[in-house]
Amino acid sequence: MQFITFNVIIKRIIAIKAMMKDKSVSKWKKLLVIFGLVYLFVPIDLIPGTVFPLGMLDDLILWIGILYFLRETLDNYWLGEKTVDLSREYKDKTVINDVEYEVEEEYTKED
Repeated sequence: MQFITFNVIIKRIIAIKAMMKDKSVSKWKKLLVIFGLVYLFVPIDLIPGTVFPLGMLDDLILWIGILYFLRETLDNYWLGEKTVDLSREYKDKTVINDVEYEVEEEYTKED
């Protein structure tokens, strides 16, 4: 199991904003984040907030689970692999640039 630092968790949380703006990300992943935010701010919890140290435990466990489930997607954003979303600009277009090829042998069909 890989050791996760506090710095990695913070960067994944910050990457949620860029992930939510990206049109190529699945709607299910976006709904998962929205559900987590709603659960975080709704006063009804599995463990009541009046039990201080344990009151935040269910929120913490939920967000650790969300970050774990979305870890590969979120890592694309803060590691710099996903820089620009071109899905809108090139939607329904086929783009091939700088393709060079040469046919060296003639193909013959042998019967």
